[in-house]
Amino acid sequence: MSFRELHERGCFVIPNPWDRGTAIALAAMGFPALATTSAGACFARGLPDTPTALGVEGALRNIAEIVDAVELPVNADFQAGYAHDLDGLAANVRRCVATGVAGLSLEDTRGGAEEPLYSVPEAVERVRVAYAAIDGADVLLTARAECFLYDHPDPLGEAITRLQAFSEAGADVLYAPGVRTREDISALVDALRPAPVNVLMSSDTGLTVNDLAELGVRRVSVGSALTRVAWGAFLSAARRIVDDGSFAGLADAASFDELNGLFTN
Repeated sequence: MSFRELHERGCFVIPNPWDRGTAIALAAMGFPALATTSAGACFARGLPDTPTALGVEGALRNIAEIVDAVELPVNADFQAGYAHDLDGLAANVRRCVATGVAGLSLEDTRGGAEEPLYSVPEAVERVRVAYAAIDGADVLLTARAECFLYDHPDPLGEAITRLQAFSEAGADVLYAPGVRTREDISALVDALRPAPVNVLMSSDTGLTVNDLAELGVRRVSVGSALTRVAWGAFLSAARRIVDDGSFAGLADAASFDELNGLFTN
């Protein structure tokens, strides 16, 4: 099934690997598609998750590495396009498409502390530019409204306003990271129908994939969550060695044979 067809009915999970190995492991589990994670790529390199830390060159290398590792469709976490100016945004989107991705996500963040989000007209124009830069390729554009991640007085209402405008500007998939409750998710999906909606599950909120499917969600991503699970296990086991001289934290380690077999062609 193509990436576009996955968004036409039902609900699917698109997990987020951060390197070649994690992409291969997730593909082997039977997921239908994968998405990159800028946070995971940055943390693996000892960097904070900021656009300037990895930069467009580093992001493109990570995206290409994951695309090359698997035969599944891959959606690129492309932050805000790694450029403020529209010409730079278009050029970067074209380079991202050239890696072979099946989709890419574009945020409406501008990075400033006082004005963290682009204004609605600016953000809409950036979606239009990104859509035009895809230039007819079969690559889905996901537009993200980041209102829930900042101190916005009405994140749901603002997200709906922005995402409706992004849809009219050419976005194929709509995404408001940070929406968490059944009520908000349902309201978001209902307001944006028939466009497919991606929901981020970055922690255990008690909702399941079936719950999200019943709410009308088409796509579920986990962002940096799997990265943080891996880092959490690593840090916990290492701290027990340092603090207690105990190796009990190694009990849940994957076996050498399992990992070696996974990566043996």
